[in-house]
Amino acid sequence: MAKQFDVAVIGAGAAGMMCAAVAAQRGKRVVLIDHAGKLAEKIRISGGGRCNFTNINAGPQNFLSENPHFCKSALSRYTPQDFLALVKKYRIGYHEKHKGQLFCDESAELIIEMLKDECAAGDVHWRMPCKVEAIAQLDGGGFTLQTDGGAIEADSVVIATGGLSIPKIGASDFGYRIAQQFELKLVEPRPALVPLTFDDASWAPFAALSGIALEVDVETGSLKGRNPTGARFREDLLFTHRGLSGPAILQISSFWQPGTPIVVNLLPEMDLAQTLIEGKGSIKKQLGNVLSQWLPTRLAEGLLQAHGLALDARLADLPDAALRKLGLAVNQWTIVPSGSEGYRKAEVTRGGVDTRELSQQTMMANKVAGLYFIGESVDVTGWLGGYNFQWAWASGVAAGQAV
Repeated sequence: MAKQFDVAVIGAGAAGMMCAAVAAQRGKRVVLIDHAGKLAEKIRISGGGRCNFTNINAGPQNFLSENPHFCKSALSRYTPQDFLALVKKYRIGYHEKHKGQLFCDESAELIIEMLKDECAAGDVHWRMPCKVEAIAQLDGGGFTLQTDGGAIEADSVVIATGGLSIPKIGASDFGYRIAQQFELKLVEPRPALVPLTFDDASWAPFAALSGIALEVDVETGSLKGRNPTGARFREDLLFTHRGLSGPAILQISSFWQPGTPIVVNLLPEMDLAQTLIEGKGSIKKQLGNVLSQWLPTRLAEGLLQAHGLALDARLADLPDAALRKLGLAVNQWTIVPSGSEGYRKAEVTRGGVDTRELSQQTMMANKVAGLYFIGESVDVTGWLGGYNFQWAWASGVAAGQAV
């Protein structure tokens, strides 16, 4: 005999636990199913183990989607302040780190325990580890789930199985397969919030700079017109053996399109060419020493070598044209990535279930009564810095209130 439930939530991550707790506390009989043996591993490893659980500035402008208005409804009905109220209720210490990012003072485990307690308050039933092998719609409404622990019947099914990022902790394409089974469109998934890589030949001059970090402006795409397709961020950049990483690059990676350049301003507070040309009469130092005042020494030396300028050349002796060329290389360093580090290093997946197939109020599929998609499985991707967790909470609450 199949076990009967009002709601089956598949995926016990941030969105799934939130949804299950909200639905169960409304009096629904809820089962929460996950194939992993260890609960909410993505919460556990986020923010260096301290979970960047939201961003106090989170709003629709911080999310990417082919249907950018979709996220407005859920985000406006469950805000960062609402989640913060829950954190405070559980007396979890937190702090603001940078640009509105909120982290636990102690451990991400506290957020997981809080969500477990919220589920317990509604008497959620757990099936874990438990693999869902098939989902079928019943003639009279509702669904039957075939699992490796027996059959389950539910009036509503919520898919909260996330995207493809970080496969080593159990990421899968389950949500996308279910969407396709029920003939819902997908926006092609791809890695996001991910380091960018370069081919060996073009990166050879910079590979030795691995480990250098500095604050930069980085941009990609078009920022002009009424509907800009690009973005610009000021964040820290990190040189790696294979390319570029750090918050600046993770942010821009979500907007970057293969084959197009990114533009990095290594000295965002200074017009380098103008400063050098104006300083020719008064600065007696060698060029390497001048540049090292503002840039990490290894980076300054690498840039001069890449442009055929001697480290010991005196600034006063250099033609303006050479200084303008150097200024351009520093203030508008334009490079074309060959790719990214892929899903194994991506913090999230961009794309997913096309939101035009879903109700923005309830997260239910327009064509399939009782089937819901939430969290990262949907084509809504937040910036780096707690925004994706806020989407998990908001979309989870929207579905939890609707099922």
